[in-house]
Amino acid sequence: MKSTIQAYQDYLVKEKNYSLLTVQAYVADIESFQKYLQLHHDTAPLEEVVYSQIRSWIVLLIENNISNTSVNRKISSLKSYYKFLLKIKQIKVNPLLKHKSLKTAKKIQIPFSEKELQDVFEFNSYSNDFAGMRNQLIIELFYTTGMRRAELINLQFGNVDLHQKTIKVIGKRNKERIIPLLDCTVKLIELYKTQRNHLEVIKNNEMLILSKNGNKVSESFVYRLINEYFSSVSQKTKKSPHVLRHSFATHLLNNGADLNSVKELLGHASLSSTQIYTHSSLAALKKVYQEAHPRNKYPLKCIIYIILKL
Repeated sequence: MKSTIQAYQDYLVKEKNYSLLTVQAYVADIESFQKYLQLHHDTAPLEEVVYSQIRSWIVLLIENNISNTSVNRKISSLKSYYKFLLKIKQIKVNPLLKHKSLKTAKKIQIPFSEKELQDVFEFNSYSNDFAGMRNQLIIELFYTTGMRRAELINLQFGNVDLHQKTIKVIGKRNKERIIPLLDCTVKLIELYKTQRNHLEVIKNNEMLILSKNGNKVSESFVYRLINEYFSSVSQKTKKSPHVLRHSFATHLLNNGADLNSVKELLGHASLSSTQIYTHSSLAALKKVYQEAHPRNKYPLKCIIYIILKL
């Protein structure tokens, strides 16, 4: 007979369509809590847990210098697991029903500026061989499509339609979306394809982005590549694929794209996720507002008038 954790794992994969990495993270959090119970609560079964036991685990995690963000993620995994147990009638009450997440400081990621993006293409020397074309294409795809790092490394050649100038991306929970390609991106793919065909060995032929050895590239390789190329043009602390995704959304919004269209391009399920990126465009909007509003053309006159009216 399957354990409830195994049944939960199957549920996430088959019914929720979660990626393997997400499922592994959820299960690891639940197993971590299970080990805690075995050590501190005489092997109490997960199905019989009460909130006080979860609370004591949270306290222990904090005492071990685990960040509030990480604690919230672990508790989110537990909450999902107990919702599943309710669904299959293994428990009658969710022990986390009244739990409130720990407060976390909101981190606002600063996107790259349009100038920094222009500089990364113009001032970095990309060789005309396979590696140079591939590296430039990786940056190009991140910035012109806004795709996630995992989405990029899992891109398949069959999902690229150069004639229609589109690319099919498999996102979170295996959701598909079609993203249009710019002419410059199409041209770069064609040049990269020529160099790719000259590789001596191709082990993962279906994948678009490959290593020199013909293998699928890793997430760490892509992260290091972005960090390396942007270090020469940006002083920002965070230089990552996600900052490029952030830049994609921010630059579109700054240049007049509507929020709902950006949401679709990013593959977000709701507008609330996309609105995270509007803080940057708000700064640009304020600038336009200050420069364009007639009331602000004579600020000193305006202030004097207000003072005289008091």
